[in-house]
Amino acid sequence: AGTELGKLFDALVYENVAPIAEHLMAQFAEGNFDKIILVYNKFKNAASQIIMDEQFLPILPPEEQAASSIDYIFEPAKEEIVQTLIPKSLKTQLYKALLDSHAAEHGARMTAMHQATDNAAELKRTLSLEYNKARQAAITKEILEIVAGAEALEN
Repeated sequence: AGTELGKLFDALVYENVAPIAEHLMAQFAEGNFDKIILVYNKFKNAASQIIMDEQFLPILPPEEQAASSIDYIFEPAKEEIVQTLIPKSLKTQLYKALLDSHAAEHGARMTAMHQATDNAAELKRTLSLEYNKARQAAITKEILEIVAGAEALEN
């Protein structure tokens, strides 16, 4: 599709995503795919992501809505508007999914690093306590040996 997928997130901009969407649309139009579904992590917050699966192509018709009594005049024709808007909408949909995934990944990494920092602090506290206990035991042992040696010399 013109963009190396492995480096897509290094420069996640619309201009780099649009060719991928165009490639997917072309493959679908040629009949190489019956259906294209986007599966991605939707960013909820730094500690939580939601796995999403959305049908990309074919476009699902909107749910039934009450017909409008207003007769709109379209300029240019409806078909021309649809032919322009649908590809733009699909490109934007893919871009949004990639942005959500990218934000979710950063949130998950941030949460993991925070947890690792907390775990390291707890480990440091535990090891310091063990070290101080061992040091105190060694000092106490030396004092006892000195006292025992002094008593042995007195007797």
